[in-house]
Amino acid sequence: MAELNSSAAKTGKHNRKRVSTRVDLTAMVDLAFLLITFFILTTTLSKPKTMDLAMPVHDTPEGPVPASRTMTVCLGKDNKVIYYLGEAAKPIIAPTVISYGKNGIRKVLLETAAYVKKTTGKDMIVLVKPSNTSVYDNLVNTLDELNITKTQRYAIVDIPSADVDLLKKKGVY
Repeated sequence: MAELNSSAAKTGKHNRKRVSTRVDLTAMVDLAFLLITFFILTTTLSKPKTMDLAMPVHDTPEGPVPASRTMTVCLGKDNKVIYYLGEAAKPIIAPTVISYGKNGIRKVLLETAAYVKKTTGKDMIVLVKPSNTSVYDNLVNTLDELNITKTQRYAIVDIPSADVDLLKKKGVY
């Protein structure tokens, strides 16, 4: 509560009334704490954004996967990607350099998945092989594109020397 305390005080030669004011802020502090508590309890905290990753069970070996269903994506430098379908020695779709984005890797993933589905009747398997010259952002972008294109079967594997030679030959290593 605000209260006004007026007491007469004599100062020196002149008789003057000195008025002192005292404001009690207890109620305002209580209100501030109530408001802070209300906003803390009603605020939604940001949820972490993560992508679900299902790992295979090691108990059930599936056996060898045909090369006609396997697309390899090799990550190179300068945000460039080389992809091919089949084996590196005898590819079904020749190794091609592309970039990221909806007209790059996304378009290739959709077209190749449709080709594999049409020719084999089964889903495509993608092998992602990051090189020493690629950056972490390239791997994340590739996983995002796999998620966007709803590619269910993919693996991140070490890059063999044959694919490193392919990257060097194409100028993206």
